[in-house]
Amino acid sequence: MAEVTLRHIQKVYPNAERGSKARKGKGRLATNLKVTDEGVVAVDDFNLDIADREFVVLVGPSGCGKSTTLRMVAGLEEISGGELSIDGRPMNDVPAKDRDIAMVFQSYALYPHMSVYDNLAFPLKLRKLPASEIDEKVREAAQILGITEYLHRKPKALSGGQRQRVAIGRAIVRNPKVLLMDEPLSNLDAKLRNQMRAELIKLRQSINTTFIYVTHDQTEAMTLGDRIVIMKDGVVQQVGTPQEVFDRPQNIFVAGFIGVPQMNFFDATLSVKAGRVSLAAPGYDAVVPADVASRIEGNGGADGQDVTVGVRPEQLVISKSGEAGALSGFVEVTELMGSTVHVHATTELGPFVLVVPTVDLGGASYLPGTPLSFRCAPGALHVFDRATGESLTR
Repeated sequence: MAEVTLRHIQKVYPNAERGSKARKGKGRLATNLKVTDEGVVAVDDFNLDIADREFVVLVGPSGCGKSTTLRMVAGLEEISGGELSIDGRPMNDVPAKDRDIAMVFQSYALYPHMSVYDNLAFPLKLRKLPASEIDEKVREAAQILGITEYLHRKPKALSGGQRQRVAIGRAIVRNPKVLLMDEPLSNLDAKLRNQMRAELIKLRQSINTTFIYVTHDQTEAMTLGDRIVIMKDGVVQQVGTPQEVFDRPQNIFVAGFIGVPQMNFFDATLSVKAGRVSLAAPGYDAVVPADVASRIEGNGGADGQDVTVGVRPEQLVISKSGEAGALSGFVEVTELMGSTVHVHATTELGPFVLVVPTVDLGGASYLPGTPLSFRCAPGALHVFDRATGESLTR
């Protein structure tokens, strides 16, 4: 239905506005955002091309600017700089009501005195559509979302998941060019969130709409998005498919933010000699596989460079003591997750978490204090310049 283009988008809250909003407790004005003479820079030089019918997810910690960006697309926040366009038409000065955009908020925002049917029909009645067309569109949306049997009920008689479906239905019934969602599942419990994620995946296959979705939950980002945009302190850190940002994080922030449990990190020194790249740290010395070594050298890795090494918990493998490239330590605690066990270990390089398939334990219980030796799976190492945080293995 629509292509969305954001070019050098910036949002600055003037200093006086910053103070008043801070007193009101607005979380988006975090203290780690850049402050200039003009004010607090909540979003800085945001650039993105969103294709027709693409599902893009903005993800990052609280205060990173993702919701502010979404509200600028919606027309609920004034754009301080840059240009927003939809299908090639500049939108900076177009009122929100004229952008052909629908938005689903964190709160359901349903009219409590109206039935589900009337909640769905309300935006169509404002457009003064014929009653027969309104009825057709309402029932079509209800069928897509599986809420036909609840059309006669009031919102208070629905569960949280059902209310969220109604809120989504009220948005899609207008057949908008762009559907914006601001953390729509955050008020649901874990089971309902899982169900609603599946519903959203099915929904995007049923309607011809471009989706822009905001969340702080990386699981939602990884499972829903065609591409994800990772933000920190108002600045885009990386844009890519879920698999791309997982496999090739561009910096240490993205590496630590994406993935559960979080990536393990330790400091090391890079050695680049005669085509051989290795990493050295107390109690650790390992030669880097050729494909990883070529990326390190291609990104400017130098002999003697201080680096931070990252490896994901599921890419650590239990090994025999004394094995080449292995780390030794002791078990601190284990967490049984069903098919896997999360083993927390302490080593000379610091704490590590391993995700070990239960079938690989071989009957071992790994009680606290048990000696443990493990190594990185081949090619699993991520190496970052310690000074800049930028990846040398991207």
